[in-house]
Amino acid sequence: MILVDSSVWIDYFRGTHTPETDRLDALLGAEPVATGDLILAEVLQGFADDRDFNQAKKLLTALPIVELVGTEIAIQAARNFRALRAQGITVRKTIDTLIATRCIENGLTLLYSDRDFDPFVEHLGLRAAISRT
Repeated sequence: MILVDSSVWIDYFRGTHTPETDRLDALLGAEPVATGDLILAEVLQGFADDRDFNQAKKLLTALPIVELVGTEIAIQAARNFRALRAQGITVRKTIDTLIATRCIENGLTLLYSDRDFDPFVEHLGLRAAISRT
């Protein structure tokens, strides 16, 4: 299953064409695509218009929604953060550490356009839906 990060959903809903949004467009209806509960919140909070909010909510809640955080993921995310920091890599957002960790722990592939996930691919085994090399 491919988990889609808010960085891709936001571009998708804005109509921005990127390799990631093109990949998402190809995946929808063809392969299992999911979103996460925190991702859902990140995406939906960005809509100013009620109609757009409701349309996005309808689309996103029709997909499987992965619960991203629990005690074990929180602890492992802290370990992952510390492991990257020990290598001189600063992860800017805790939410990205939680998303990456859930994907790593559950064998989910992540479709993202946020470069903050790259160290998780390079050093911790996160599977990316699009090669960024």
